[in-house]
Amino acid sequence: MRPTLPSFTRSALVAAVLLQPFVTLAAAPAARLAAADKPAPALPPFPTDAECLALPAVRMPLAFQAGETLDYDLDALGAKAGRMTMKVLPLKDGALPIEVTAETNTFFSKVRRVKGSGTSYMNPRTLRPVRYFEDATEDEVHRVADVKFHPRDKRVSLVSTIDGATNQWDMGWANEGLDVAGTIYVLRQLPFKADLKVCFDAYGIRRMWRTWGRVVGKEHISMPVGEFDAWHIEGVAARIDMPNARREIHVWITDDPRRLPLAALGAIDLGTIRATLTGFSRPGDKQTRAEPKGNLKW
Repeated sequence: MRPTLPSFTRSALVAAVLLQPFVTLAAAPAARLAAADKPAPALPPFPTDAECLALPAVRMPLAFQAGETLDYDLDALGAKAGRMTMKVLPLKDGALPIEVTAETNTFFSKVRRVKGSGTSYMNPRTLRPVRYFEDATEDEVHRVADVKFHPRDKRVSLVSTIDGATNQWDMGWANEGLDVAGTIYVLRQLPFKADLKVCFDAYGIRRMWRTWGRVVGKEHISMPVGEFDAWHIEGVAARIDMPNARREIHVWITDDPRRLPLAALGAIDLGTIRATLTGFSRPGDKQTRAEPKGNLKW
C-alpha cells in the first residue's frame, strides 16, 4: 500500500501566500510534519560558497513552451486555501517570461488575504533570470518588488515599494542566482538521477535564500490528474543573512518529457501549506483537469 500525502491537521492555522510552495522561498518547518512534536535535530552545516556548486547545465529541448498553463490548489489544515496558476508567456525583449499568480479563497482570507503575481524574465537558453517583478497585496498592504540580476557581479539590485515607501539595496549570490517564480522551471530541466546534489541561491521575500538538497529518487504517484512516475526532490532553504533560520522543501516532478511539477510541500510564517496540480494545458495537447478520486497516493 502506498502512503497517502500527509494531512496538516496538526499544523498551526495558515494561509496561502504568493509563490511560497515552490521556493527557497517556502519550505516545511518539519519533514512532512511527522516529527512536529519531537525536539528539533541538530542543524546540518550551512553550505559555504565553495560547497554550493553551480547546477548542471539545463537539458534541451525545453520541456515547456509559451502557452503552457499549470493550475494548483493551495491547501492547509486539510482545507483548500487558495489557487495558484503558473504560465509560460511569449518571448518579450529576448527574455522568456514565467508568470505566477495566486489568491487566497474566502475562508483563508479571514486569516490572511493575499492576491498577487510574480514574473520571472529568463534567458531562454540558460533559464537564468535577468529580472523578476512582483506585485501583491497582503491584507491592506501593497508590496511591489523589482529585481534586476547582474550575473557578472553575482548580485541582484532590489527596488522594494511597500505602501508607497521605496527602498533600494543590493544582495549577492555564490554560483547560481535564481528567483521564486523561475526556480521550478530550472529544476524541470535538470538531468535528474538518484542522489543528484543541488545547491543554489534564490531571491524571495526581499532576501536571498540558499537552498541545498538532493534528488531522493523516483516514486509512483496517483493524482486526480493522472498516474505518474515522478522524481522526489528534498532540500533545505535558509536565508543567507540568517543561516540558522531554515525551512524544509519537497517537490515532485514527473519523469517524462513534460517534466510537470506535480506537488510541493512548503511553508509561510504561520505554518505549512501544500500545492497540488489540478490541471494543465500545453500547446498541441488536450487540456487535462482533475477529477475527484480521493486522496493522493504516493
